[in-house]
Amino acid sequence: MNFKQTTQLIYFLLYVWLISGCTTVIVDEVKHQASTLNAKDSIVVIGRRSGSDYETEPELISCIGSVLGQGENGINVIPENDFVDRLYPWFEARTAPTHIKGLHRLFSYDKVSEIIDDYDVHYIVWVDGNTEKTRGSGSISCGISPAGVACFGFGTWDDNAEYEASIWDYRTRTFVGKISSVAEGTSYMPAIVVPIPIIAPVQADACKAMGNQLKSFFQTD
Repeated sequence: MNFKQTTQLIYFLLYVWLISGCTTVIVDEVKHQASTLNAKDSIVVIGRRSGSDYETEPELISCIGSVLGQGENGINVIPENDFVDRLYPWFEARTAPTHIKGLHRLFSYDKVSEIIDDYDVHYIVWVDGNTEKTRGSGSISCGISPAGVACFGFGTWDDNAEYEASIWDYRTRTFVGKISSVAEGTSYMPAIVVPIPIIAPVQADACKAMGNQLKSFFQTD
C-alpha cells in the first residue's frame, strides 16, 4: 500500500469513526406515585429470565446497577448475582417470574420475604428487553497474497436496544412506575488488509440512559 492509499485509508476510517460515534437514545418515564429512599434502603435490579431461550443480558443489569451506585447521591444496589443465588431456585430460568405480577406472588412466600427483609430492600427494579441486530449489509472477503492474508470489503449492521424497567415498591406491594430506554446505532467493519470493527455502543448507551433516569426517579431523604 503506497502513501496515498494509506492517507486515504486513515481519512476514511476517521470519517467512519465520527459518523458511528453517535447512538440515538430515547427515554420515557411513567410515575404513578412518589418513591423515596433513605440511607439504609436498598434496591435490587433483576433481569427477566424465561427458559433457556430468553434472558435480559446480565451485563446490562450489572451496568445499570453501577450507574445507580455512582456519585455522591449513589444508591445502595444489591448485586443481581448475590440476590439470585441467595434466593435459589426462585430466580432460575425455569421458575423465575415472567412479568411484574409474578413478583408479587413470589414475594408472598415467607422464606422469600425473610431474605429480602435481611437486605433492607425497598424497591425492586425488574428489567425486560434485549439488544439485537436488526439489519446488515456489505461483505468482506479474505485471501492469501505474497504479503500474507489480506481482507477487503466493507460491512455495516444496525443494533437496536429496547429495555423497560418496572419499579415495584416491596414494602407497600405497589407498582410505582416504569422507565423505557430505546437506543439505535450503526456499526461498521471496513477491511483494507485487516478488518477494523467500529462498534456503536448501543447497549452501553441504553444502560446509561436508563440508569440515570432511574436515579432521578427516586427521591432520597
